[in-house]
Amino acid sequence: MPAPLVKESAVDVLVIGAGPAGLMAANALGRAGVNVRIIDKRPKKVAAGQADGIQPRIVEVFHSYGLGERLLREGCRLHMAAFYNPGPDGGIELTSRTRNISAATARFPFAMTLNQGAIESIFLDSMQEMDIDVDRPIVPSYLEISSSEVELKNPQSHAVKVLVLQHLGSEQEVEETEIVKAKYVIGADGAHSWVRKQFAITMDGEHTDYVWGVVDIIPDTDFPDIRNRCAIHSNNGSCMIIPREGDLVRLYLQLTDENLKMVTNPVTGKPDISLCNTEQLMEVAKKTFYPYRIDADGEIGWWTLYIIGQRVASQFSVDERVFIAGDACHTHSPKAGQGMNASMNDTHNLAWKLSHVLRGWADPSLLKTYEYERRRYAQDLINFDKIFARLFSNKPKTKDNVNGVTHEEFVEAFSKAGGFTSGIGIHYNESVLVNPTYQSLATKLIVGERMPPQPIIRVADSWPFELQDLLPADTRFKVLFFTGDYLEPVQREKVLALAESMSQPESFLQKFTPKGARSSDVFDLITIAASRKEEITYNDFPKILRPHWSRIYTDDIDFSGKFGGKAYASFGIDPQGAIIVVRPDQYVGMISPLDKVSELDDYFSSFMTRSVNL
Repeated sequence: MPAPLVKESAVDVLVIGAGPAGLMAANALGRAGVNVRIIDKRPKKVAAGQADGIQPRIVEVFHSYGLGERLLREGCRLHMAAFYNPGPDGGIELTSRTRNISAATARFPFAMTLNQGAIESIFLDSMQEMDIDVDRPIVPSYLEISSSEVELKNPQSHAVKVLVLQHLGSEQEVEETEIVKAKYVIGADGAHSWVRKQFAITMDGEHTDYVWGVVDIIPDTDFPDIRNRCAIHSNNGSCMIIPREGDLVRLYLQLTDENLKMVTNPVTGKPDISLCNTEQLMEVAKKTFYPYRIDADGEIGWWTLYIIGQRVASQFSVDERVFIAGDACHTHSPKAGQGMNASMNDTHNLAWKLSHVLRGWADPSLLKTYEYERRRYAQDLINFDKIFARLFSNKPKTKDNVNGVTHEEFVEAFSKAGGFTSGIGIHYNESVLVNPTYQSLATKLIVGERMPPQPIIRVADSWPFELQDLLPADTRFKVLFFTGDYLEPVQREKVLALAESMSQPESFLQKFTPKGARSSDVFDLITIAASRKEEITYNDFPKILRPHWSRIYTDDIDFSGKFGGKAYASFGIDPQGAIIVVRPDQYVGMISPLDKVSELDDYFSSFMTRSVNL
């Protein structure tokens, strides 16, 4: 047999793993113009099953990449949640129904479901437009980071070497061996991450005693809430119902002690999926749903068995050259629908930072904020998941089980968790990217949290816009100037003085615009006045605040009388105005008074690279 061919290649970023986290990274980096390559050991993408929960914040993120409309079109929306508990006859009965998502500022106030294969297809089709394909099936076998300090400090050096083996056919014969030299590597290769293991990064946490089965079926049932998200506590164990696209429904079924005996390997003493089958899981479902009837209409498309575990990686990066994301760095139960969402948010957070560093716009130290922000979030997620999984898996409280979970306790936890589970309430703590010094200038707009939606009116043509649609994930910082009523003389003078300050050589706008680039390549300036649309004109504003006619807006009501006019009040901004810096991932980075542009200079100086023009 001839020796495999050996070739060499170079790339800016190599992504290992083409699940949702890896595809989010590749798509975002590709759109930013980064030379990115993505490889995966699977011969083809996921076809069915796997992750399926989509939370409101991720819908916003998809919108920021121009992918939201397709997600909304293909997914199933979950508006209502129903709760069932043991009834007097030994079966279950409806206790209450309520809103499924309780997050006050959610632009899309509902959760969604769409199978992982469909999610992957959205990314793959987007990447196809950029001529980026997943190389598969490819398995890496060696990874090494340079020990040279000079190389590590230079973001343009190919400081990571990866040896990959390309496999073809069912025999998995090696067709060729390739050495890939990369500037950065992202390991998005799942819970058993090969990348994580190369650096002996530990997963800290524990497994629980809760064992659950998952089954996707087209149901034949008389259960009235089969198309709502349901939490069922029965004397036979717990169940969660998640409606899916089309007629599909996913059932999460808790295995009781009796069921566990059937699927426990006598040698290892642990649950063994090879000892389980769909007939057993459907028998569990029938007992849990009693007195309602449930069967599968046709063949069962996908099922699995899992033990709830809550673990977080001890580190998310190595030398800020190799990063891990998604299941590679955090695992938890699927009950709150956070797995795929948390994974995609990891690489959404990382991609723009890598882009800035690779372009030379930001100091490499910016990459330290990835682990700082996302690992802390993962720890919060695990702490939440421990509580939620316990409430869901424990038996209901009865006179024979006084230590069980009451309906009131479960619903209270479900409601309070809305901000967290929706992704809307994710908060990044103070850092070079999060400066809360002037939080008081926008009391309802939290520094370190994502910019909420709010309708505003474009001045030039009175066209109503959703503010979030003006904040796409295009790697630019958005600087929002809430000028107050520009027609009021005092405010007008403030704005003119602001424009003068921004025109100075030491202004952030001049200091951090790279040579040969336009300031609008780095900073998107958006002005939002508080004047009546009939009285204000866009070209009355200083030119530096209107790089284009479309960047001047006002907080007024549109001509239908239904849209707009609440932005200042909703954000807690008084008529004196404020400057809001929104990061490329839509999180609020800082707030400043109109007369202190120097605060923005200091903020950007903490992580951006000064232009060689000066």
